[in-house]
Amino acid sequence: MKILIYSPSFYPRIGGLETIISTLAHEFTYQGNEVKLISQTSATDSKKFPFEVVRQPRARQILKLTQWCDIYFQGCVSLKALWPLMFISKPLVISHQTWYRSPNGSMNWQNYLKHMVTHFATNISASHALAKSIPAPSNVIPNSYREDIFYEMPEISRSQELVFLGRLVSDKGANLLLEALAELKKMGLTPKLTIIGSGLEESKLCQQAKDLEIYEQVNFVGVKIEYELVKLLNAHQIMVVPSLWNEPFGIVALEGIACGCVVVGSEGGGLKDAIGSCGLTFPNGNVEKLTKTLFNLLTHPEQLTTYRENAKLHLAHHTTKVIAKAYLEVLEAVIK
Repeated sequence: MKILIYSPSFYPRIGGLETIISTLAHEFTYQGNEVKLISQTSATDSKKFPFEVVRQPRARQILKLTQWCDIYFQGCVSLKALWPLMFISKPLVISHQTWYRSPNGSMNWQNYLKHMVTHFATNISASHALAKSIPAPSNVIPNSYREDIFYEMPEISRSQELVFLGRLVSDKGANLLLEALAELKKMGLTPKLTIIGSGLEESKLCQQAKDLEIYEQVNFVGVKIEYELVKLLNAHQIMVVPSLWNEPFGIVALEGIACGCVVVGSEGGGLKDAIGSCGLTFPNGNVEKLTKTLFNLLTHPEQLTTYRENAKLHLAHHTTKVIAKAYLEVLEAVIK
């Protein structure tokens, strides 16, 4: 099968969507398909991929690639990249990884057009919540995690209680977690919290921790990646994902589960799909429910073992090979 992937942003830019598209492109290739990827991102290095990456192509080149492919694949709807299909009829498959609306639920004309496009495509959504948010039928295929990077390290002592991993911006809810930590202190519990990441809210969060008189319990460690990050996650018992907005999915939860953490996350959106039976959820923004959930886990640590026992089966449904195979089954059905 010849698969043409359009991804406006790609390596060396590294984000959630770029990682998902790169993983799929690699696995599509490894599973015997011919893949070419179009991107508008330039590159200054010469990193090699097992598939062809065509950067900033001219219109004629895009038409030639469209003529070549069996499937025209997009990671999220890209309106600017749909024009070749007006001249060359090819099946359009779209992987939906985010909402086509603003955080307050309103929609602009581009969002309406993106919703309209879903009626003319075969749709794949990363979560049940995303599938419900678009007007056309959609296959639900969750995202994968990097099992070659994120895994348990039994030699590391899991002696630390709470960890937060993410950008330090208002939507991610680290401030809510600090409030819960202060409430736990009033209840006689003083667990330590490690905050991994950086962002515009970092200084504000540091000040909040001081104001709540919990600064000695909080360790801001900055950005950590790959082996160093995995070691740190393996040292913790509970990962908290307190997003204030509705996460479309939440790969960070899979990464935490793979490293042996029990995950407590907000229930709105698709995060609950990522957590599955490996943790607990609470209503977005509800510090009282978050505090109660953490209190129960910290005072009844035997519950952590139960959630960890569910991890192996849950993660088996999210490996890169399994997810790519599910995608390819949809693509093959489209051709047939």
